[in-house]
Amino acid sequence: MKECDDSGSERPIRLSFEAESITVAIAQLVPLKTFRPGLKESSKYTQILSSIRTVGLVEAPVVARDPKHPDRYFLLDGHLRIEALKDIGVSEVECIVSTDDETYTYNKRVNRLSAVQEHGMILRAIERGVPEVQIAEALGLDPKSIQSRVRMLNGICRDAIDILKDSPCPIGVFSLLRQMAPIRQIEAAEIMVGQNNFTAVFARVLLAATPDKLRVTLRKKKDAGTSITSDQLVRMERELFNLQMQVKSVEESYGADNLQLILAIGYVKKLLANSRVVRWLTQHHPEYLSEFEAMAGIESFTDGKLAAE
Repeated sequence: MKECDDSGSERPIRLSFEAESITVAIAQLVPLKTFRPGLKESSKYTQILSSIRTVGLVEAPVVARDPKHPDRYFLLDGHLRIEALKDIGVSEVECIVSTDDETYTYNKRVNRLSAVQEHGMILRAIERGVPEVQIAEALGLDPKSIQSRVRMLNGICRDAIDILKDSPCPIGVFSLLRQMAPIRQIEAAEIMVGQNNFTAVFARVLLAATPDKLRVTLRKKKDAGTSITSDQLVRMERELFNLQMQVKSVEESYGADNLQLILAIGYVKKLLANSRVVRWLTQHHPEYLSEFEAMAGIESFTDGKLAAE
């Protein structure tokens, strides 16, 4: 393949990946990332392991050839997937070969599924005849939770769903929104987006601050121990107002602080993009490497994207 430069002359295009994938023995892979203690006990790892066991490896790991050792490959992306394959006894894996040993160009730019997107995916799978038990195994979830995800958007107005469709909202947030009238759901969704706060705790505060006329009465017995008094409601409204004022006060210095953060993260990424630096840190200061990787993984402060494995 060729492309034209500014003078109009043709020059060959350098591809980022080799045209064909290769099958590599897992023993030949050299990881460029260290795992934090307890990572294998995390829900993320459990989900990856369950998915591979149920449907196989969906996304191939990315490797780069070691120029000094032809039978060895640097693992650039897919460390958790490789660990999961080891745990289930797989000895070989099909890999995509990168022509460059850059370690921060792949899933660092991928957004994870939001709750709304996951809801749509589950619905489509069920419509196509996939058993709920199989869906639960693939996602590493309890089969009972599949039905709660299917019903997640019942009672939620379309405008509120559109506002939150790409947001990292926990499922519990939608059960709280369901207790609000549609117009209040839209208002609450806009507040969560404006504050960049999608926690269930924040949604509960918004529900508590919702006037009775904008609430929906659910056919469910109320727990007397969880009822909110007028004093608690006033206090929560005051705390919400104070939070909004604090956010406004931060806006003055946000631009400069964000610029400094972007520069710092960019510098760390540039260091970690050098495979020799990564290897040296792995051998001599692995504790520093894990912290640098955590810094380089901060995407939500720069371009709004979430870091991923």
